[in-house]
Amino acid sequence: MRKIIFVVDDNATNLTVAEDALVQQYRVIALSSAAKMFAALEKFKPDLILLDVEMPEMSGFEAMKKLKTSDSHAEIPVIFLTGLSDNISEAYGIELGAVDFIMKPFSEPVLLNRIKNHLDIDELIRDRTAQLVKRTKQLEKLKNGIVFTMADLVESRDKNTGGHIGRTAVYMKILIGAMTEHSVYADDMRGWDVNSVITSAQLHDLGKIVIPDLILNKPGRLTEDEFLSMKTHSIEGERIIDKTIEWTGEAEFLQNAKMIAAYHHECWDGTGYPYGLKETQIPLQGRIMAIIDVYDALVSERPYKKAFTHEEAYAIILKESGKHFDPLIVEVFYKVSEQIKTARDNLNRAEQTETLAY
Repeated sequence: MRKIIFVVDDNATNLTVAEDALVQQYRVIALSSAAKMFAALEKFKPDLILLDVEMPEMSGFEAMKKLKTSDSHAEIPVIFLTGLSDNISEAYGIELGAVDFIMKPFSEPVLLNRIKNHLDIDELIRDRTAQLVKRTKQLEKLKNGIVFTMADLVESRDKNTGGHIGRTAVYMKILIGAMTEHSVYADDMRGWDVNSVITSAQLHDLGKIVIPDLILNKPGRLTEDEFLSMKTHSIEGERIIDKTIEWTGEAEFLQNAKMIAAYHHECWDGTGYPYGLKETQIPLQGRIMAIIDVYDALVSERPYKKAFTHEEAYAIILKESGKHFDPLIVEVFYKVSEQIKTARDNLNRAEQTETLAY
């Protein structure tokens, strides 16, 4: 299929010359103004635009600015056609995003060669970009697969908290989305890869992999010594992730997992573990996970307790605002309380359906 080229020039002679030079190799659409170009863009997506600089109503520079504000048109390569020969105009056009300037009057060989070069370059860039996107997706899939496998390994040992890891990731997504919407800790979250944070939430109990089965799966309340052993899972999770970072060099990807695993049992008032951090000393990832983790534990049945209702669980979390939990995050949790309840109900139904299937 022949590539489409827009030629935009208010001079009919220039349009004819350009069209005659290009028509044998390309599909040419000749347009006498920037307004007509934008109308044509609603029907066609050209592979390249030849754009005159000096036009009435809307100049080429003004049209270029408008093109660059469009998500669908910003990447179309533009070559300016101009009789202007000053360096300032050329520098300004390049700054706006033009790939080249062709001086008028132009010769057919120059026009064809410049266009061919830029189309070849553009095609190469698009191919390389597509390859990079594909590779990035493959790496992301691999990273997620490793996280899911590690999380599943932990959950397969812990017989008392079935589905906890998957549920907390769902609640994490809802809560972070609401914090973003309401600009709560917006500065702290600026630059976050939110998907990475949500995925990392599944590793919050990674350290339980080293807890003895007799403690991890005890069908009742833990003794004081057993609870002290269980509490070490935060430090163990941090240690395992640090080792993984050291081995793989994936510091950025695993940093969120480390923050969550190490600090999700810290308390706003400083009474938590393992480090007894207080308030904003606790990394934000840990403060968010703290609420999610406790909520799911409260509404889930355990060998030593019945499940609380959503309303009972929320009342407990509200009571612990400013003590166990960051009060600002508790406020956001309130705003999405019904959304989290709906997610919990849906997850319950899915788990019951899966159980019946077996």
